Amino acid sequence: MGILVSRDVVEDFYRAYANRDVAKIEPYLADDVQWTISGPVELLQFCGTRVGKSAVLDMIVNLVPALFNITSFVPETLLVDGDRAATLNRLSATRCDDGRVISYRVAQFLRFHNDKVAEYCSVIDSFDAAEQVLGHRIVFAPGHGRSAGHGGLTAV
Repeated sequence: MGILVSRDVVEDFYRAYANRDVAKIEPYLADDVQWTISGPVELLQFCGTRVGKSAVLDMIVNLVPALFNITSFVPETLLVDGDRAATLNRLSATRCDDGRVISYRVAQFLRFHNDKVAEYCSVIDSFDAAEQVLGHRIVFAPGHGRSAGHGGLTAV
């Protein structure tokens, strides 16, 4: 475990992040931050891994706004333990191309070092988000997209 991060620091970071205030987000990012958003890259081009403060800020300033106008980012649950934080959030946005409203849950796991985000891993409810972005339910043909012997679960 690294140096402890205070709940105040984590909450301040999330206030800046929720407001998409890049000038206030930037000081909370380590120069070599590793930022991963797990999700369908084909639909949400901001998903994937970025390394370094400039790559993360570019994603926040350019890639996300090219797809969405985020209208709300609400941390519903926050846990801080040592140098780590975990949150469960609700993100709401409008799509830039058609104005459709989307809303999905996202879990985030962070590691701080010297009060800066060193690692960020975000896991979105990608199936729900994909259906909303596409504008329709994803339907699987019988026998396709399902793994035999795995209880009929579908991996997206």
